[in-house]
This record gives sequence, structure tokens and C-alpha cells, in this order.
Amino acid sequence: MIRRTLREWQRISYGDDEDSIPEAHADRIVAIAQRSSFAGRGGEGVLEHGRKSLRARGVVGVIAAPGCQLEILPKIEGLGEREPNEADLRRRLIHMLGVVHDLPIDAGSMAQLGWQRDTVLELLIRLFCGRLADAVRQGMPRRYLEHEDDLPSLRGRLDVTRQFSRHAVAPQKLACRFDDLSPDIALNRVMRAAITRLQRLAQAPDNQRMLRELSFAYADVTDVPVKALRWDIITLDRTNQRWRELLAFARLFLSDRHQQTSAGTIDGHALLFEMNTLFENYVARLLPRALAGSGLRVVAQGGHRDCLFDGETGRFRTKPDLIIRQGERVVMVIDTKWKRMTPQIDDPKQGVSQGDVYQLMAYSQLYNCPNVMLLYPHHGALPADPIFTRYAIGAKNAAVTLSVATLDVTGPSRRHIEELQRLTDLCHSAAMPA
Repeated sequence: MIRRTLREWQRISYGDDEDSIPEAHADRIVAIAQRSSFAGRGGEGVLEHGRKSLRARGVVGVIAAPGCQLEILPKIEGLGEREPNEADLRRRLIHMLGVVHDLPIDAGSMAQLGWQRDTVLELLIRLFCGRLADAVRQGMPRRYLEHEDDLPSLRGRLDVTRQFSRHAVAPQKLACRFDDLSPDIALNRVMRAAITRLQRLAQAPDNQRMLRELSFAYADVTDVPVKALRWDIITLDRTNQRWRELLAFARLFLSDRHQQTSAGTIDGHALLFEMNTLFENYVARLLPRALAGSGLRVVAQGGHRDCLFDGETGRFRTKPDLIIRQGERVVMVIDTKWKRMTPQIDDPKQGVSQGDVYQLMAYSQLYNCPNVMLLYPHHGALPADPIFTRYAIGAKNAAVTLSVATLDVTGPSRRHIEELQRLTDLCHSAAMPA
């Protein structure tokens, strides 16, 4: 098995060189990547297929085809940190995934994982298997289900209609209807479907072993195709509350948005995440905690106001990443951008694109909002402290302002919540310089 790891926007060569991957393997990897929902119209939204190399884009995760596996990690750097190692990047990515997808990842679980030797996929599988095994040991959820069976003695109640239509001639059996405590319920079927899928994906020996053991534990549960799973009838109450987080894990593994399992005749899979969306969702999860008690509320992907009108018909509907409201009034609009800002010494605009500025100015006008913000991830090439720059829009000393800020997404989410609280306070209340 050829295994390679690179970071977003990096290249990896293919060919006959010792450090390259064979061209046939590169073609298989690209074929799987092109089937991803992130591939885009040109098929290069995940990987750019050059003449001599593959280049990762803003999508991270694992792509695997027969004989080869490519892991793409995000460039998540802390304050003053230029080159974090692969183990740190995996840890930071999984932390963000845990917050966004409600995955049960605590410090104890994180400390026991093989960050250096395993891919992000294997680490997620290991976390899921460990938690599921613990839950199964405490008892698999069961429900009373109604059964029909023909038995030599009465159990439950007699189905009179079936008895006299089916057994009128041979009454030695009774048509019974009865309730039986069974594990074959929707929640367990989802878990079995996740186990079945992961058995095809896992490469690490310990993961394969745990999945075999879990498969044996779920042998009495019906193996249902993923598209036929009944997520809508799963009920979580105080008796099975610990399964809520495992259900979030299963949803991640079984989601068509992130999982592709084949590309024509090539058998393979890809578990991929778009970093721009992940960063936006991460901030959206933490921002309500940062604003707790302030009387402000957060609306993600809301607004939906139109830019232009043709008579009564609106055109070019807007959908800001994050809107902060006080009652019905919009007090702030935040747009997250998973882009690398440049130091001010290299570029006075710090890499902020004109299109992004125009977009925020439009939001300010459409939503009658005095404060708008562009929020980028911090990285090691920037100054040690997170950036916060405040600009007047349209005229000197204008009351309407655009703030450009960065958020360091390394470390615990508690620190990120505090930083988001600081940034929103600055944007909302800081006075403009004279």
C-alpha cells in the first residue's frame, strides 16, 4: 500500500522517480476524487491533475484506491508557528470536526490515538469503534416489536383471521401475535450500516479487529442499505441518551456528502471536507457561546435578501455566513474566509480580495447593518497577535465600518470562544479613529 500525505495547495509528483507515486496509482486517486461532491464542474475541485503532479486544493481528508491512499491535511497554524507536524494537523482537524458534527471527542480519547502513524479516517474510525464498544458493553438499546408467527402453543394473542384462513385444515399451529423485546430497531440498524461500511474502509489492524467484534455483536440486527435507513423514526430519550453522539458519528460516516465509495470500475473511497465550509460551521457553532447573555443571537446562512428587483421579482439572493441580531435588527454580519492573509509588510491590503470587500459592502447596504466583518484563520507568517483592523466604508470617519480579523483555531475551543467574544465586542462598540 502506497500512502502519501500532503497539505492543502501542495503538490505531489507522480511518475517513475523514487519519491513520486506511480502514474497508474495517481490516475486511480484522481478518478475517485472526481466523483466527490466537491469536485466541481471541471472535476478538479479536490485535486488538480497536472502533467507531472497532483495539487491539493481547499478540500481535506482521505482518498483511497486499490494499492494507494492519499491524505490531505489543512494548513492550520498557531500563533508564531510556521510548520506544524502532521500529527498536530490531524489533531486540530479532528477537533474542528468534533465541534461541528457533535462528535464525542474528549481530551482522554485524543491522548490515546496514533496521531503520527494513522490517517484522519483511521483516527475517526478508532474513536467511533471505541465509543460504540463501550456503549454495547453497557447494553444495546431494545424495543418491544410486534411479531407474527405460527407456533404450537399460544403466545400473546390469537390472530383469528389468519388462523381460520391459513390453518383451518391443519389447526396444530396457532397464528400468534405477540410483542418481543428486540434489538432490531432503527438506531441499531444505523450502527450496523456504519460498521458494514467501515469494514470496507479500515486499513489499521486494530480497527479491523474492533469492527469484526462489533459486527458479531450486531449479527441479530438487519443489514439495511444506507438509503433505506429510517433516521426519521429514531427516538432518543433518557434511556438511550448516550447514543446521541454515536448517532452523529454514524451520520458522518454514512453521509453521501462526504463519502464516495466507487468511481466506475475503480473500487475506492473518499472521506472529504471542504475547509471553507468547515471553518464557517466551526465559527457558527462557537459564536452563540461567545454571545451568551448579551441579548444577541446568531443566524447562520440566513438573511436571503435579494440584491436586485425586476418589478416584484427579486434577483441575486444573498446568504451571509453569519448574521448577529438584536431583536429583529441586524447589528453585525460576519463572512468567514478560509484563505491565507499576507503580512502587511508584503501587501498593504493583506491579501483581502476586492470581491470580498464588495460583498461585505453589499451586505451592509442590504441589511442596513453598521458593522460587517471578514474573518480569516490566523497562521504563523502573520504577527503573533490575531489581526483586527477596522475600516470606514465609503467615506472618512463614516459610521458604517468593515473589520478584517483573524482567528487562531489551534488550541481548545474555549480559547476560540473568548477570542470571538473579543472580536465581536471590538466590531460592535469600538470607536473609529479620528
